Amino acid sequence: MTPQSMLAAMLPLVADLARQIPPSERYRRLLDAVRRLLPADAVALLRLDGDALVPLAVDGLAPDTLGRRFLVGQHPRLQALLQAAGPLRFAPDCGLPDPYDGLVEHVHGHLPVHDCMGCALRVQDRPWGLMTLDALALSRFDGIDMAALQSLADLAAATVAAAERMDDLALRAEDAQRRAEQYRRAAGSERARRLVGRSAAHRALLREIALVGPSDLTVLVGGETGVGKELVVQALHAASPRAGRPLVSLNCAALPETLVESELFGHVRGAFSGAVAERQGKFELADGGTLFLDEVGELPLAVQAKLLRVLQNGQLQRLGSDREHRVDVRLVAATNRELAAEVRAGRFRADLYHRLGAYPLQVPPLRERGRDVLLLAGSFLEEQRASLGLGNVRLDADAQQALLAHAWPGNVRELEHVLARAALRALGRHGQRPRVLSVCAGDLGLAAPGQPPAAAATPAVLPAGTVPLRQRVQAFERQAIEQALAGHAGNWAAAARALDMDRANLVRLARRLGLAVPARNGRSAPAG
Repeated sequence: MTPQSMLAAMLPLVADLARQIPPSERYRRLLDAVRRLLPADAVALLRLDGDALVPLAVDGLAPDTLGRRFLVGQHPRLQALLQAAGPLRFAPDCGLPDPYDGLVEHVHGHLPVHDCMGCALRVQDRPWGLMTLDALALSRFDGIDMAALQSLADLAAATVAAAERMDDLALRAEDAQRRAEQYRRAAGSERARRLVGRSAAHRALLREIALVGPSDLTVLVGGETGVGKELVVQALHAASPRAGRPLVSLNCAALPETLVESELFGHVRGAFSGAVAERQGKFELADGGTLFLDEVGELPLAVQAKLLRVLQNGQLQRLGSDREHRVDVRLVAATNRELAAEVRAGRFRADLYHRLGAYPLQVPPLRERGRDVLLLAGSFLEEQRASLGLGNVRLDADAQQALLAHAWPGNVRELEHVLARAALRALGRHGQRPRVLSVCAGDLGLAAPGQPPAAAATPAVLPAGTVPLRQRVQAFERQAIEQALAGHAGNWAAAARALDMDRANLVRLARRLGLAVPARNGRSAPAG
């Protein structure tokens, strides 16, 4: 690295600081300049997010690296880089595990001893993240001027600072989400998942969240089953001024109709059989925060009317009480049903539908998100790595192609389940627990492109143009339920799990479709 080559590589980056460039392109140019200046086989830029490092850009590492979160406490090399006063190079015999073991491109299996260094990045005198460099050959970094590397680190810090200024709206949403995660951790809840993706459809969704999140508008989140509507709701709450207050959830399809009103509005002692004490409802628990009503289309009409009253004036009455309670709640609802059709059918109030749909937000299905499937796969495999106690879990090239080729009718939830099964299958192929577990296409259990899954039954084909679309959909739903019940000896709970549905929701759907449903005595009863 000569002064002339360093100047030639750094001048375009300095010029970029004043330009409005997408963050991903800005980071790509930064890593490209580093690769041209230094003999590295893999370079990564990672941002510190709480107690984890999140990759923003990689060069020479597997694509699914971008979907992972590296917990600093679990990776001593990354921890040492963050704590170092300047650039740090690791000795070949240091013995610390490498966080990229199994993730370096063109290296199969365990990552051999190699040359590794990196440096912490600081923005406004605060730790921002890391830049890491790996070379597959020993002594590749001999002769590297650490002062020059520090200059690169300073330029990298300026680059990320510029990217954050240019992307200020997204930054505010991320800051709010971090505050919400801190609140949930303080309340003892599990570590929240994050929205992962870089596709155009995913970026458009994030823009919508950043736009409506800070408002108090009621949001109706729509989308197919398994697309991650609950994560979208969490992001909306995190982007709002209510992020420091509770986010309370209620699955409207998971409760008997007799308990929905009590769950929403609370009850007083003696309001009904079993009401032995006064109890707050979800609205009161969410006071000052956000209330998320999942499967809102399953609410009984009588409860819909009371819900509308609360949304209109912020006042509610507990079941069995004449006393009024005032609440300040931002409502977010979600459904995978077409509520406009439910309104036309008389099963949903039109006035409530328009109130809930003040800002409709549609979550795109996974099949429209392109290579996001690999980023999501990396995130799920990182969870599997931790739960299985492995050094790392990687996707072979054929597995990556299989994931990209699959249509994902079950969306992100299906992907999560496929990868959980695949990690177990891959682990079962080894007599001893490997340090790096490789998942191949065969472990995924996905059908070849253009071929139906082996376990799936061929649906009945109704002649197009002679049957209305709604009837065709209902016929398909009816057949899917009948097949699931037949495959599980009439067990509704098992059939619901196979269809990835809540049992109560499945029973209601079957009743609407005219199928015999289980009565309260456990026997099947005809619809109606």
